[in-house]
Amino acid sequence: MAEKIRIGIIGCGGIAEGKHMPSLAKLPNAEMVAFCDLIAERAEKAAEKYGSADAKVYVGEDSYKKLLEDKTIEIVHVLTHNTMHCPITCDALEAGKHVMCEKPMAVSASEAQKMVDAAKKTGKKLSIGYQGRHRADSQFLKAEAEAGTFGDIYYAKATAIRRRAVPTWGVFLDGEKQGGGPLIDIGTHALDLTLWTMDNYKPKFCVGTTFHKLNDQTKSGNPWGDWDPEKFTVEDSAFGFIVMENGATIYLEASWALNIIDSKEAVTTICGTKAGADMPDQGSLRINGVKNDKQYVLTPALSAAGVAFYEGSAESPADREARLWIDAVVNDKAPLVLPEQAFVVTQILEGIYKSAETGKPFYF
Repeated sequence: MAEKIRIGIIGCGGIAEGKHMPSLAKLPNAEMVAFCDLIAERAEKAAEKYGSADAKVYVGEDSYKKLLEDKTIEIVHVLTHNTMHCPITCDALEAGKHVMCEKPMAVSASEAQKMVDAAKKTGKKLSIGYQGRHRADSQFLKAEAEAGTFGDIYYAKATAIRRRAVPTWGVFLDGEKQGGGPLIDIGTHALDLTLWTMDNYKPKFCVGTTFHKLNDQTKSGNPWGDWDPEKFTVEDSAFGFIVMENGATIYLEASWALNIIDSKEAVTTICGTKAGADMPDQGSLRINGVKNDKQYVLTPALSAAGVAFYEGSAESPADREARLWIDAVVNDKAPLVLPEQAFVVTQILEGIYKSAETGKPFYF
């Protein structure tokens, strides 16, 4: 392996610029050497800002295949719109690359299964960008779950509720390219965090509903400006009730636009036989239970601060995700997010969409 591991970026849009490229740029043992996008300006700008001295730019729909021909590239980050995750990831794995694919894993369980199979066949590592696992509150919660603090976790709530925060750029509102709206976009984070905390990946059936109630509204109060009702083809909110094989039950709620005051995104609530926990918001955690015949609430201090005029130097979830992912490849370790786990997330999301379509429970 080279002194610095060489990385190719496929898709140089918002999630690449907002998360992956800045975090990878901080790592001394990694360098971005190739940038691919449908829009030349985006790829060129990314290469200029984050690329190595010999960085190459690839532009066009199938140009990623040229990038994959470069045998010096060991890792590829797939950061495209959702419907392209499966074909590009499978091609990259077949080309001998390790792959970090942005969430959601795929738009269907069958596509997600193809990705799992390709990783197994090639022996290359595949992980999905669920950075919510890397937050301090999530890490603390997971450690407590593994320590048995909660006992048997039999009820949970996965929450990704926005009162008004509809993404009006890119292809977010395009059902054909995204495969869905808030359920597959932000609900996926909440569900992943919940399943991971419970360590339960065996769904039995689900019931789901999706709504298109606010899509046609204008003067919406949306922070990113009004959406175009004609282009808003995905749901504005979705809800699912999931029963696992062992009887554990999960309620999943997701929205981009909902007339509700209590907004919170990518958080979980869990209830077990010994204790429970909830996240009032991202970055905060409460653990509740009974000790010495008294109810208690434990609120861990998750901030890295504690000294006057010093805010701490805690690693961001995005930076931690990138560091641990590169470490997993370099040192041949399992990534934190396994493709088999992400497959179940996709499987459940698809089940909720199918239940909403048919009006019937969906059995896995």
